[in-house]
Amino acid sequence: MLRAALVTPLSGPLAGYGRAGAAALALWAEAFAGRPAPRLVVHDAHGDPAAAVRRAGAEGFDLLFGPYGSSPATAVAQATSRLMWNHGGARMSPGRRVVSVLAPAAGYFVGAVDAVHAADPRVSSVALLHSRTGFGRDVGAGAERAATRRGLTVFRTALPARSPTADLLLVAGSFDDELAAARRLLPGEWRAAAFVGAGVEEVLAALGPLREGLLGPAQWLASAAPEPDEGPTAAEFAERFRRRTGAEPPYPAAQAFAAGLIAARCLRDAGDAADDALLAAARGLDCTTMFGRFRLDPQTGLQVGQQVLTVQWQDGVRTVVWPPDRAQAPLRHPLRAP
Repeated sequence: MLRAALVTPLSGPLAGYGRAGAAALALWAEAFAGRPAPRLVVHDAHGDPAAAVRRAGAEGFDLLFGPYGSSPATAVAQATSRLMWNHGGARMSPGRRVVSVLAPAAGYFVGAVDAVHAADPRVSSVALLHSRTGFGRDVGAGAERAATRRGLTVFRTALPARSPTADLLLVAGSFDDELAAARRLLPGEWRAAAFVGAGVEEVLAALGPLREGLLGPAQWLASAAPEPDEGPTAAEFAERFRRRTGAEPPYPAAQAFAAGLIAARCLRDAGDAADDALLAAARGLDCTTMFGRFRLDPQTGLQVGQQVLTVQWQDGVRTVVWPPDRAQAPLRHPLRAP
């Protein structure tokens, strides 16, 4: 029997996201992984991800699925020599032992910059605030490159410093830090504003009406999911997830489920569960799941198929506004009426 191990937070501040991924992978193992169904064992990564993956290794596994969260995912990858299927660490560095399903964190604000630049040539400056964590620095570096390419002046500073005056506000940090920054900086005079947390349903809900018009990145939105050529549709996945949990599938669930689909496809293509064979199959794979396109750069191993969506809160609903070929509605701009 194929053995799969998931190391992810089941307790602590990331527990909700980790448990959603665990439920999705359990659904994959039971219904979409092939027959005989693999045995999935879940280990709590909270507190000591390295110890958790060592426990998983002592029990033995054929497939290792990493945790939700960039820091836990990095800790797990550094603590094992085995191949890790990464569905929860957006700033994971590619390498011989990591296959990432989700798009890198450096691309999170590229769509927001491009959408605002296309809508308003008067936007000439960006206030970029980010945490000092690896995730915050990665998001910030990608946003700065995107803004510089568009000829925009970037004022970059670390949270929680107050922001310089600018046309476009970009904020990337922990969800708690972003909420505190939003309360401090909004409404302001920004022509547009984007927060990583605005791409998630619940993170900035406490802002109430101030959340309206904010931009954010989304790895996945069920209503904007592509037609898959591997695995079930987003509607089928969501229905089965609801039946299993009684809740709508959040993005961590979609990411984890897609990782299962990709791992199973690589097993079929390779005909072998050895890590090197699976990695070679992943490097040559180009397919689309309900989560999005999967394609790795054959030289760097970076995920280049999955595209980050840019959403805007419009009438209380996350709505895709970029890229243009995936947009559900036009960008509403400026953020505040003059």
